[in-house]
Amino acid sequence: MSSLPPLLIRVYDKYLLEWPRLLLIGLLIGIVFLAYQSKYFKLDASPQTLILETDQDLKYSQLIQTRYGGHEYLLITYTPTGDLFTDHELKRLSRLRDDLKNLENVASVASILDAPLLESPPLPVRELGTRIQTLESPDVDRVLARREFAESPLYRDLLISPDLKTTALQITFHPNKELRDLETRREQLRQKQIHGRLSAAEERELGDIGEMLQRLEDQIKQARHGDIAAIREIMERYQGKAELFLGGISMITDDLIGFIKNDLKIFGIGVLFFLIVALGVIFRSKRWVLLPILCCAGSAIAMMGLLGMFGWRVTVISSNFISLQLIITMAITIHLIVRYRYLALHNPEAGQRRLILDTVRQMMTPCWFAALTTIAGFGSLLFCDILPVKTFGWMMIAGILTSLALTFLVFPAWLILMEKKIAPDTRKSRFQLTNLLARLTEHHGKLILTIGGLMAVVSMIGIFRLSVENCFIDYFKDSTEIHQGMKIIDQKLGGTTPLDVIVDLEEPAGNDSPVFAGSTDEEFADFDEFEEEGENGKYWFTVEKMAMVSRVHDYLDGLPETGKVLSLATVLKIAKNLNNGSPLDNFELALLYNELPQKFRDIVLTPFVSVEHNQLRFSIRIRDSEKSLQRNLLLKKIRREMVDKVNLKPDQVHLTGLLVLYNNMLQSLFESQILTLGIVVLLLTGMFLLLFRSFPIALIALLPNLLAVGTVLGFMGWLSIPLDMMTITIAAISMGIAVDNTIHYIYRFKKVFEINRSYIETVHLCHGSIGRAMYYTSITIIIGFSILVLSNFLPSIYFGLLTGLAMFIALIASLTLLPQLLIQFRPFGPELGST
Repeated sequence: MSSLPPLLIRVYDKYLLEWPRLLLIGLLIGIVFLAYQSKYFKLDASPQTLILETDQDLKYSQLIQTRYGGHEYLLITYTPTGDLFTDHELKRLSRLRDDLKNLENVASVASILDAPLLESPPLPVRELGTRIQTLESPDVDRVLARREFAESPLYRDLLISPDLKTTALQITFHPNKELRDLETRREQLRQKQIHGRLSAAEERELGDIGEMLQRLEDQIKQARHGDIAAIREIMERYQGKAELFLGGISMITDDLIGFIKNDLKIFGIGVLFFLIVALGVIFRSKRWVLLPILCCAGSAIAMMGLLGMFGWRVTVISSNFISLQLIITMAITIHLIVRYRYLALHNPEAGQRRLILDTVRQMMTPCWFAALTTIAGFGSLLFCDILPVKTFGWMMIAGILTSLALTFLVFPAWLILMEKKIAPDTRKSRFQLTNLLARLTEHHGKLILTIGGLMAVVSMIGIFRLSVENCFIDYFKDSTEIHQGMKIIDQKLGGTTPLDVIVDLEEPAGNDSPVFAGSTDEEFADFDEFEEEGENGKYWFTVEKMAMVSRVHDYLDGLPETGKVLSLATVLKIAKNLNNGSPLDNFELALLYNELPQKFRDIVLTPFVSVEHNQLRFSIRIRDSEKSLQRNLLLKKIRREMVDKVNLKPDQVHLTGLLVLYNNMLQSLFESQILTLGIVVLLLTGMFLLLFRSFPIALIALLPNLLAVGTVLGFMGWLSIPLDMMTITIAAISMGIAVDNTIHYIYRFKKVFEINRSYIETVHLCHGSIGRAMYYTSITIIIGFSILVLSNFLPSIYFGLLTGLAMFIALIASLTLLPQLLIQFRPFGPELGST
């Protein structure tokens, strides 16, 4: 510790200050190179950014998706101004559908226009393959069709709202066979890798597949971006006569990338503009505006280049990295400026070279440890299981090191080329706040300790009120299409968040073949085609199984949180209506399976039954906007009641889908919050012990920052602001950044106290010197974070405001509670003249 700064000072003196122009040219070349690398800078807003990296449910979800199929699709909600079933409105809907079908990448567009009408009028089961009509059939009974859409267990809440005023068009895209084949091969190799049977050639193949998948996914995202733009252009032509909204995972992903780009631009420009204004107001000098801006711009450009080089993708969680980069760089620069100006004012005879060397020498250690503590804050995110949070931690660690290195190179090299300029002392006229807090600490120390204790107790109660339940729709402002579209789909078209309930049927004890009572050999003559499906398909559908299917379906459909429920029971309900209200017997079930057209079978059968695996799938959509929704309790309730009420065994029931994966991520937030905060505290304690070599001082340094972070978490609990993937980072980040003030204050306090040996006098001197730098940097950080309110992503807004609040509390605590603790416990020894 003691030998490193002198060595660095000699390096600065002999090389950096001797050849400043050469150094700046070299840095400029490096930044230009990294600026070129920034063309590889990528964004990512895929659903994978919302799930746990190590979630075992993810593999099961992928298995189920592969088994039952599923294509990428978008939904358009269509609410006409008039009656939906009039000729005029149906013709307009038909034109919209045809326009969408003409897009190159669109495979099909499903709507009420081409939905098979089975009860308009009701058809015998034997005639399902020959006489199915649609709304576009010339002789269709429009009155019966209207009733069927209103009552159909298949179409209601899926293609049309219960009030028949809003309908949906499902746009399905052509599947990418190359992508599916690569994903299958990658999964095969990963399974071999897990069991340690991967050869060197297969190891290389796995790496190559990863790169190919990344390139292919980027191409697909780019194509989908064009598709979405084209779809919105088509929709715009129909606005006015109807209200249209676009929804779907692809659209949300694409819009989120737009949000990220917009946030990066607004945050970067907004923070930069604010910094220019703030620096001008604080220092009233062009050099002290230009120099910090150079450091900030250089570090931001360099970091974007590094992200491009290493392939780190920016997600919604890390979209504020540029503003954080600028804020952290500015904080380091302001500390250097304040120290330089202080030395220049109090040592007017010193030359420029000496002032720069003294500034670097005095600030190197506290800035280095301050950077390490901030790194500790972001580094704790590496222990989180949410991949984008972990990547965000790596990004900011690299960013902090980049900022520290560039600032300590650019600041002295640029400043040595400028003439010495002593700034007037304006402390008395412009910085009354720090002096006021010093007097408050001197005269009302016990009050400060009492208020701090009360805040800690109230905050602790609030922390126990924290929850992780939140509505994904509410992540977005009401004015965004994501919010508006999801709300309509959620409330009028059966819900938004998918949940699959998978039921494994028990193997039959004996021959489970159905008995076709009363059936003749002639009736079985129709089953030649059915025989080709195999023996399992022929005998699988039995009355007993269908009764169980109906029990599960009705139970799931009766839950208040569920919207649309689709399963084999859906077609059974339709078939019952076609059979004069009587359930189908074994023979009729087999006949239904045989006579069902392939197009309709792909809609109502294939997605819900796996005869090969003796398995059933119940597809559910959860109403995400339901205020009483508690995902974790709902999933536990379904698992429990499928056993208690439906009489299934626990190992027969499996829950999967996005709701399960998203809930797993949310439930991990509590554990991650405790883990990351605990790691930060341990790391900071170790650093304080290394820096100050005193456990009491380390504890004193931690307390003001723990109070700030605890107050914000308690504030969230009291106001019912839930933890999410953004707010989980507040505690660790705030702790890491806010503790910088503590380090600078205690480090300066120790130096000053060694001279005057008076705690009260040292408080006033420190508040008048380092306290000013703390004030500058904190206000800069607070207002910088407040710029995040311009985001369309509400978690980013909460992150900015709550982190700013934590920084404000940390500033006040560092200038009141921290000095009062130093006065109270006297960790630096007795005062001069004390016994």
